[in-house]
Amino acid sequence: MKRPPIDAVRRRGRSVRRTLVSAAVLAGTLATTVPAVAAAARPYDDRGLLRRDAAALTALGVTGVQARLVTADGRTVTATSGVADLTTGQPVPTYGHFRIASVTKAFVATVVLQLVGEHRLSLDDTVERWLPGVVSGNGNDGGAITVRQLLQHTSGLHDDYPDYSSAEDFRRHRYDSSTPEQSVDRALRHPPDFRPGADWSYSNTGYVLLGMIIERATGQAWHQEVRDRIVRPLGLAHTSWPGTSPTLPRPHARTYQSFKPGEPAVDVTEQVGVGINGEAGLVSTTADLDRFFRALLGGRLLRPAQLALMKQTVPVGEEFRALMPGAEDGLGLFSRPLTCGGVYWGHEGGDAGWITATGVTSDGRRSVTLSLSGVRADTPDDVRRIEQAETTLVDDALCGAPTGAHRRH
Repeated sequence: MKRPPIDAVRRRGRSVRRTLVSAAVLAGTLATTVPAVAAAARPYDDRGLLRRDAAALTALGVTGVQARLVTADGRTVTATSGVADLTTGQPVPTYGHFRIASVTKAFVATVVLQLVGEHRLSLDDTVERWLPGVVSGNGNDGGAITVRQLLQHTSGLHDDYPDYSSAEDFRRHRYDSSTPEQSVDRALRHPPDFRPGADWSYSNTGYVLLGMIIERATGQAWHQEVRDRIVRPLGLAHTSWPGTSPTLPRPHARTYQSFKPGEPAVDVTEQVGVGINGEAGLVSTTADLDRFFRALLGGRLLRPAQLALMKQTVPVGEEFRALMPGAEDGLGLFSRPLTCGGVYWGHEGGDAGWITATGVTSDGRRSVTLSLSGVRADTPDDVRRIEQAETTLVDDALCGAPTGAHRRH
């Protein structure tokens, strides 16, 4: 999750809300599939709602949309809108792969809390305890920052995250990569934003450090622990860490970004990206992400005590609240209010062209995952409209009724 004022709030990985596309792709093709099994009667049409809300996003300038809902009775409903390729007009694949960016943080947090449950580390451990001397200088003190604060974005560490400044910059640097140490050193050139625990500010740097702590505690890289503890046990066959490979498994949509308002969209599908060090980096599908979040909230990945810790929230910063009303931050999960009552849980992510949103009910029984490939968001108003349409899709899917139809008064 990264961005400008959009960066502080909406850049959910590499450049959320800066992934822009040509306005020419507003007409979408819709495809929805459900099992042939007869569905239980519902007061609203899940299929119709998902199709409508996906089309609303392409009408705002998103190149391609794929959404997947899993209902409490196990039915799967999918919808796609827009195109996968601006040149060929190929439809968006229902099972397309995409870079999930900061949604990776939920996987990393799950591994950390599993290690807490195994008494291999503590949420009150300091960064200095695990990474001596790594966080120091310019007022930064690893001895004052805890694992909990890294997980919950209350460490105060400044988030200096590189991004492409132009199409030419992208072409020149799209195959570059960085080590975790380089990412941390970049952030430590700045003084902390606030005293640890005194405030909240989204920090990719904190999750880079968590990846390093996982490796120190287990002897394996963070993505290997994710593979062994989550991906393989859940059978997430389409979730992987690509490392420095710039390509995606097939099928996948292509994605686009305009680097300045009014400029032509650039195909940014093929790139390494900087987010491969625990703050981002995984590739997945809507089906795998639905399975992961349902398992997590359903209690299959964490012991009850650790799941309860994950769901202990604090208010997010003012800029996040402006785009995500009611959002609160747990340990690697955000909660958002539902118009039908209660809250849902999930994480969002974006990486130069990709936007991912997830949501699952508190009992883990109903979930939705949304992937956007390319977003037209030249102004803050564009950002708000896309955020609202995205929130509407998630809310409608989880409540099973159009937003407003079930709103509490």
